[in-house]
Amino acid sequence: MEKAPAELFHNRQLLKQLLMQKKLKDRLSSTVSKDTSGPRVPRWYFGGIASAGAACITHPLDTMKVYYQTSGLLAGRQTLVAATIQVIKKNGFLALYNGLTASILRQLTYSTVRFGIYEATKQKLITHEQQILPLYERMIIAAFSGAIGGLVGTPPDVVNVRMQNDIKLEERFKRNYRNAIQGLKEIYRKEGPSALFRGSSMVMARSILVSIGQLAMYDQFKYWLVSKASMAGDKIQTHVISSTFASITCTILTQPLDVLKTRIMNQSETCTGQMIKKQVIDLYRNSGVRGFYKGFVPALIRVGPHTVLVFVIYEQLRIQFGMNLR
Repeated sequence: MEKAPAELFHNRQLLKQLLMQKKLKDRLSSTVSKDTSGPRVPRWYFGGIASAGAACITHPLDTMKVYYQTSGLLAGRQTLVAATIQVIKKNGFLALYNGLTASILRQLTYSTVRFGIYEATKQKLITHEQQILPLYERMIIAAFSGAIGGLVGTPPDVVNVRMQNDIKLEERFKRNYRNAIQGLKEIYRKEGPSALFRGSSMVMARSILVSIGQLAMYDQFKYWLVSKASMAGDKIQTHVISSTFASITCTILTQPLDVLKTRIMNQSETCTGQMIKKQVIDLYRNSGVRGFYKGFVPALIRVGPHTVLVFVIYEQLRIQFGMNLR
């Protein structure tokens, strides 16, 4: 017996819907190789490599961000360009790269962990029928991966902040760490192991917000561009636009915590709840709400290029050297 016209129409619509879902999924997050039908996904260490590569390019902007956020006579009273010229005249161009080894070490720990956990968990939970995990699930995964990554990356972050802050200290107050490893040893020897995790609660809180703003929201913006604007998921312009929106979201979410984290890490005392409270009160009394967004423009200028570079490098690593899911 022949099928009724209504049933045939329903089956055609269902087949068309399934084909569109498969096409969208392939455009969104996978590169299909010639010898396999599965999508290509990142390896666990791609995030650390991409972030370290981006840090090498954007480190001077990070240095100037720290310069603006920490206390000092010059901080916050000059434009970014004027402050940069002042630093170069006083300390030389290479001063902008103070703490580069610590920054690279931080990315190889912090970013490797958070990208690795996020991607592995996301791939584990997503089903064959899904195009993308729901945003709230990705936010939870990103928050968890960010917390673990933040804890692991705190020691090199402490060294990084201190090395960068040397550009505005008098010679007798400079710490003059030669590199990240020597800085870690000096802090451990003079201040004890707890000093290596000074401000870790702030780092973890910030890392949670960074990971939500970068990882979860990058996927979301990319999904919107592919599904609503019909852009190809493996094109660089899609990666650039998605990561640009993600960087803006990330900066808005993290700037208040970033200011507090930088100020606390630059202290010599052990970080306590009382110290965090005191820093919040002092900052608010001295600068008001705007104080929590001190250095917002330098931070955005730094986070924007860094985030774009991270995801462009990350996606290219995935496309060229990723694993094929069958």
